[in-house]
Amino acid sequence: MLTAISPLPGMEGVAPPDLNPRNAQFGPEGLSIIHGEGAAAIRVLVLGDARPDQPLAALVPLDADGLDRIEAVTRLWRALHSRRVFPDARLTAQQRRRLRYMLQAVDGSMNGASYREIANVIYGASRVAADSWKTSALRDSAIDLVKDGRAMIAGGYRRLLRHRRKS
Repeated sequence: MLTAISPLPGMEGVAPPDLNPRNAQFGPEGLSIIHGEGAAAIRVLVLGDARPDQPLAALVPLDADGLDRIEAVTRLWRALHSRRVFPDARLTAQQRRRLRYMLQAVDGSMNGASYREIANVIYGASRVAADSWKTSALRDSAIDLVKDGRAMIAGGYRRLLRHRRKS
């Protein structure tokens, strides 16, 4: 979240960030901008009347997600200053793949597909046909993907973007 910055001592020469307004969309909270592409893409929300062509400051709420937000601000700062942007490490490649499978599975289920049809799409028909369906690990996996996908839709998705931290 970015907001307009008032002139501060020593900050008179603060240049506006190089945010591309072509990737912007207005919403009720403000201007949503995607800075960068692919794995280096960073979503930015410019709050209120602030504009991307003026000096901006990052607004970091001091809540349970504060450290994750600070990490996101660091990634944005690196991108704006042409430094190497490290990939977002909150999800591993395996977690991303499972999330994609969960969404595919729940989408199939909501459109009337059976667990076997879902498993055929995700794992391939030849792998599904290789074992007895009633005792197949792929059957159990398809059922779990649908169940976990429904839990994500019900609000569990919020946990995805939080690092696990020691108390």
